[in-house]
Amino acid sequence: MTLETAPYDPAEFLGDEETIAAYLTEALKSDDPRIIAKALGAVARAKGGMAQLARDTGIAREALYRALGDSGNPELGTALKVMHALGVRLTASMVA
Repeated sequence: MTLETAPYDPAEFLGDEETIAAYLTEALKSDDPRIIAKALGAVARAKGGMAQLARDTGIAREALYRALGDSGNPELGTALKVMHALGVRLTASMVA
């Protein structure tokens, strides 16, 4: 018996602001730029897609795909523009 799988896209499950905030919070806790970039990409897909994000940020769609893809490592300025366009604000807290 062969096990069949389907591609998993977290964007399909990011239907409300609370879920998006929790998802990004967990990604940020990883301290891994690739995980954070992929999470931002998933949120972008959930909130209208890369074409809309490109219009909102002024960053070329192809550049967004590269920055927020599997091997993405966006510069801080790019990540901040993306977050702003997605309606996400970073906050700081001290680690115990």
